[in-house]
Amino acid sequence: MSSTEDLDYPQVILQYSSGFLVSKVMFTACELGVFDLLLESGEPLSSDAIAARLGTSTTGMERLLDACVGLKLLAVELKEGGALYRNTEISNIYLTKSSPKSQYHIMMYYSNTVYLCWHYLADAVREGRNQYERAFGIASKDPFGAMYRSEEEMLKFMAGQNSVWSICGRDVLAAFDLSPFGQICDLGGGGGALARECVSLYPNSMVTIYDLPKVVQVAKEQFIPPENRRITFHEG
Repeated sequence: MSSTEDLDYPQVILQYSSGFLVSKVMFTACELGVFDLLLESGEPLSSDAIAARLGTSTTGMERLLDACVGLKLLAVELKEGGALYRNTEISNIYLTKSSPKSQYHIMMYYSNTVYLCWHYLADAVREGRNQYERAFGIASKDPFGAMYRSEEEMLKFMAGQNSVWSICGRDVLAAFDLSPFGQICDLGGGGGALARECVSLYPNSMVTIYDLPKVVQVAKEQFIPPENRRITFHEG
Protein backbone atom coordinates (compact mmCIF):
# COMPACT_ATOMS: atom_id res chain seq x y z
CA MET A 1 0.00 0.00 0.00
CA SER A 2 1.30 3.47 -0.87
CA SER A 3 2.25 5.82 1.94
CA THR A 4 0.51 9.18 2.39
CA GLU A 5 3.76 10.87 1.39
CA ASP A 6 3.83 8.95 -1.91
CA LEU A 7 0.25 9.96 -2.66
CA ASP A 8 0.86 13.62 -1.86
CA TYR A 9 3.96 13.76 -4.07
CA PRO A 10 4.22 10.84 -6.55
CA GLN A 11 8.01 10.79 -6.85
CA VAL A 12 8.15 7.29 -8.31
CA ILE A 13 5.54 8.12 -10.95
CA LEU A 14 7.44 11.25 -11.95
CA GLN A 15 10.71 9.30 -12.15
CA TYR A 16 9.11 6.66 -14.35
CA SER A 17 7.48 9.22 -16.64
CA SER A 18 10.75 11.02 -17.35
CA GLY A 19 13.03 8.00 -17.39
CA PHE A 20 13.30 7.99 -21.17
CA LEU A 21 14.70 11.52 -21.05
CA VAL A 22 17.58 10.35 -18.87
CA SER A 23 18.38 7.51 -21.27
CA LYS A 24 18.35 9.77 -24.30
CA VAL A 25 20.68 12.31 -22.69
CA MET A 26 23.24 9.56 -22.09
CA PHE A 27 22.74 8.03 -25.55
CA THR A 28 23.16 11.43 -27.23
CA ALA A 29 26.34 12.29 -25.35
CA CYS A 30 27.76 8.91 -26.42
CA GLU A 31 26.70 9.35 -30.04
CA LEU A 32 28.16 12.84 -30.33
CA GLY A 33 31.47 11.70 -28.83
CA VAL A 34 31.41 13.85 -25.69
CA PHE A 35 32.96 11.25 -23.40
CA ASP A 36 35.59 10.20 -25.94
CA LEU A 37 36.68 13.80 -26.53
CA LEU A 38 37.01 14.55 -22.82
CA LEU A 39 39.04 11.39 -22.28
CA GLU A 40 41.35 12.16 -25.20
CA SER A 41 41.81 15.80 -24.21
CA GLY A 42 43.35 14.88 -20.87
CA GLU A 43 42.02 18.08 -19.32
CA PRO A 44 38.64 19.71 -18.63
CA LEU A 45 37.12 21.63 -21.54
CA SER A 46 34.61 24.44 -21.87
CA SER A 47 31.27 23.88 -23.56
CA ASP A 48 32.38 26.17 -26.41
CA ALA A 49 35.51 24.08 -27.00
CA ILE A 50 33.55 20.83 -26.92
CA ALA A 51 30.92 22.19 -29.30
CA ALA A 52 33.57 23.44 -31.72
CA ARG A 53 35.46 20.15 -31.80
CA LEU A 54 32.31 18.04 -32.17
CA GLY A 55 30.59 20.35 -34.66
CA THR A 56 27.47 21.14 -32.63
CA SER A 57 25.65 24.27 -31.56
CA THR A 58 27.10 25.95 -28.47
CA THR A 59 23.71 26.36 -26.78
CA GLY A 60 22.65 22.77 -27.37
CA MET A 61 25.98 21.38 -26.21
CA GLU A 62 25.99 23.46 -23.02
CA ARG A 63 22.54 22.17 -22.13
CA LEU A 64 23.53 18.58 -22.86
CA LEU A 65 26.67 18.89 -20.73
CA ASP A 66 24.75 20.37 -17.81
CA ALA A 67 22.23 17.53 -18.05
CA CYS A 68 25.12 15.05 -17.91
CA VAL A 69 26.46 16.82 -14.83
CA GLY A 70 23.08 16.38 -13.17
CA LEU A 71 23.23 12.67 -13.99
CA LYS A 72 26.79 12.44 -12.58
CA LEU A 73 28.13 11.39 -15.97
CA LEU A 74 30.23 14.57 -16.09
CA ALA A 75 31.76 16.80 -13.44
CA VAL A 76 32.04 20.58 -13.75
CA GLU A 77 34.58 23.07 -12.40
CA LEU A 78 33.53 26.71 -12.20
CA LYS A 79 36.43 29.01 -13.11
CA GLU A 80 36.61 32.74 -13.72
CA GLY A 81 36.53 32.11 -17.43
CA GLY A 82 33.47 29.87 -17.17
CA ALA A 83 32.58 26.23 -16.62
CA LEU A 84 34.99 23.41 -17.48
CA TYR A 85 33.71 19.85 -17.93
CA ARG A 86 35.39 16.49 -17.44
CA ASN A 87 34.30 12.85 -17.36
CA THR A 88 33.45 11.16 -14.11
CA GLU A 89 35.21 7.88 -13.43
CA ILE A 90 32.18 5.79 -14.35
CA SER A 91 31.93 7.53 -17.74
CA ASN A 92 35.61 6.94 -18.47
CA ILE A 93 35.18 3.25 -17.74
CA TYR A 94 31.84 2.50 -19.41
CA LEU A 95 30.98 5.25 -21.91
CA THR A 96 34.21 5.75 -23.86
CA LYS A 97 34.86 3.61 -26.92
CA SER A 98 38.45 2.77 -26.02
CA SER A 99 37.74 1.32 -22.57
CA PRO A 100 37.93 -2.50 -22.21
CA LYS A 101 34.60 -2.27 -20.36
CA SER A 102 32.98 0.13 -22.83
CA GLN A 103 29.20 -0.03 -23.15
CA TYR A 104 29.17 2.40 -26.07
CA HIS A 105 27.98 -0.11 -28.66
CA ILE A 106 25.03 -1.38 -26.64
CA MET A 107 24.09 2.25 -25.90
CA MET A 108 23.95 2.94 -29.63
CA TYR A 109 21.87 -0.18 -30.24
CA TYR A 110 19.40 0.87 -27.55
CA SER A 111 19.26 4.41 -28.91
CA ASN A 112 18.92 3.66 -32.61
CA THR A 113 16.93 0.41 -32.56
CA VAL A 114 15.29 -0.42 -29.23
CA TYR A 115 14.26 3.17 -28.49
CA LEU A 116 12.45 3.46 -31.82
CA CYS A 117 10.65 0.14 -31.38
CA TRP A 118 9.41 1.03 -27.90
CA HIS A 119 7.70 4.08 -29.37
CA TYR A 120 5.22 1.54 -30.76
CA LEU A 121 4.77 -0.48 -27.56
CA ALA A 122 1.00 0.07 -27.50
CA ASP A 123 0.77 -1.34 -31.04
CA ALA A 124 2.92 -4.31 -30.03
CA VAL A 125 0.58 -5.09 -27.13
CA ARG A 126 -2.52 -4.77 -29.31
CA GLU A 127 -1.13 -6.93 -32.12
CA GLY A 128 1.13 -9.32 -30.22
CA ARG A 129 4.10 -8.89 -32.54
CA ASN A 130 7.28 -6.87 -32.89
CA GLN A 131 7.14 -3.42 -34.46
CA TYR A 132 10.11 -3.46 -36.81
CA GLU A 133 7.81 -2.79 -39.76
CA ARG A 134 6.53 0.46 -38.26
CA ALA A 135 9.94 1.50 -36.93
CA PHE A 136 12.09 0.59 -39.92
CA GLY A 137 9.75 -0.37 -42.75
CA ILE A 138 10.98 -3.97 -42.61
CA ALA A 139 8.43 -6.77 -42.33
CA SER A 140 9.94 -9.60 -40.34
CA LYS A 141 8.41 -12.29 -38.16
CA ASP A 142 11.91 -13.05 -36.95
CA PRO A 143 13.30 -10.27 -34.73
CA PHE A 144 16.84 -11.18 -35.70
CA GLY A 145 15.93 -10.77 -39.36
CA ALA A 146 15.27 -7.11 -38.66
CA MET A 147 18.24 -6.70 -36.31
CA TYR A 148 20.46 -8.12 -39.03
CA ARG A 149 18.79 -6.09 -41.80
CA SER A 150 22.20 -4.95 -43.03
CA GLU A 151 25.78 -5.91 -42.31
CA GLU A 152 26.27 -2.57 -40.55
CA GLU A 153 23.30 -3.15 -38.22
CA MET A 154 24.38 -6.72 -37.58
CA LEU A 155 27.86 -5.56 -36.61
CA LYS A 156 26.39 -2.95 -34.24
CA PHE A 157 24.20 -5.55 -32.55
CA MET A 158 27.05 -8.04 -32.19
CA ALA A 159 29.35 -5.36 -30.78
CA GLY A 160 26.58 -4.42 -28.36
CA GLN A 161 26.26 -8.02 -27.19
CA ASN A 162 29.99 -8.15 -26.64
CA SER A 163 29.81 -4.95 -24.58
CA VAL A 164 27.35 -6.49 -22.15
CA TRP A 165 29.19 -9.80 -21.83
CA SER A 166 32.46 -7.95 -21.17
CA ILE A 167 31.14 -6.84 -17.77
CA CYS A 168 28.76 -9.62 -16.73
CA GLY A 169 29.82 -12.69 -18.72
CA ARG A 170 32.16 -14.08 -16.09
CA ASP A 171 29.48 -13.84 -13.38
CA VAL A 172 26.99 -15.69 -15.58
CA LEU A 173 29.48 -18.44 -16.39
CA ALA A 174 30.50 -18.82 -12.75
CA ALA A 175 26.91 -19.21 -11.51
CA PHE A 176 27.31 -22.96 -12.10
CA ASP A 177 30.55 -24.90 -12.17
CA LEU A 178 31.13 -25.83 -15.82
CA SER A 179 34.63 -27.21 -15.30
CA PRO A 180 33.51 -30.87 -15.71
CA PHE A 181 32.47 -30.13 -19.29
CA GLY A 182 35.22 -30.24 -21.87
CA GLN A 183 32.98 -29.21 -24.76
CA ILE A 184 30.59 -26.28 -24.30
CA CYS A 185 28.14 -25.04 -26.95
CA ASP A 186 27.12 -21.39 -27.10
CA LEU A 187 23.84 -21.26 -29.03
CA GLY A 188 23.45 -17.87 -30.69
CA GLY A 189 26.93 -16.90 -29.52
CA GLY A 190 27.18 -13.90 -31.84
CA GLY A 191 30.48 -12.07 -31.58
CA GLY A 192 31.94 -14.59 -29.18
CA ALA A 193 32.52 -12.45 -26.08
CA LEU A 194 30.87 -15.05 -23.84
CA ALA A 195 32.89 -17.81 -25.48
CA ARG A 196 36.11 -15.90 -24.80
CA GLU A 197 35.14 -15.46 -21.16
CA CYS A 198 34.31 -19.16 -20.97
CA VAL A 199 37.67 -20.43 -22.22
CA SER A 200 39.38 -17.95 -19.90
CA LEU A 201 37.42 -19.09 -16.84
CA TYR A 202 37.56 -22.80 -17.73
CA PRO A 203 41.02 -23.42 -19.25
CA ASN A 204 40.27 -27.08 -20.05
CA SER A 205 37.16 -26.34 -22.07
CA MET A 206 36.50 -25.92 -25.78
CA VAL A 207 33.60 -23.76 -26.96
CA THR A 208 31.61 -24.08 -30.17
CA ILE A 209 29.57 -21.06 -31.23
CA TYR A 210 26.36 -21.96 -33.08
CA ASP A 211 24.85 -19.12 -35.10
CA LEU A 212 23.58 -18.02 -38.51
CA PRO A 213 26.10 -18.31 -41.37
CA LYS A 214 26.37 -14.53 -41.86
CA VAL A 215 26.86 -14.01 -38.12
CA VAL A 216 29.59 -16.64 -38.00
CA GLN A 217 31.35 -14.99 -40.92
CA VAL A 218 31.40 -11.59 -39.24
CA ALA A 219 32.47 -13.10 -35.91
CA LYS A 220 35.44 -14.77 -37.57
CA GLU A 221 36.44 -11.59 -39.39
CA GLN A 222 35.85 -9.04 -36.64
CA PHE A 223 35.87 -10.60 -33.19
CA ILE A 224 37.57 -14.01 -32.86
CA PRO A 225 41.20 -14.23 -34.04
CA PRO A 226 42.04 -17.44 -35.97
CA GLU A 227 44.82 -18.31 -33.51
CA ASN A 228 42.22 -18.86 -30.80
CA ARG A 229 41.87 -22.59 -31.44
CA ARG A 230 39.73 -23.27 -28.37
CA ILE A 231 36.78 -21.50 -29.98
CA THR A 232 35.19 -23.03 -33.07
CA PHE A 233 32.06 -22.26 -35.08
CA HIS A 234 29.09 -24.15 -36.45
CA GLU A 235 26.72 -22.54 -38.92
CA GLY A 236 23.04 -23.32 -38.77
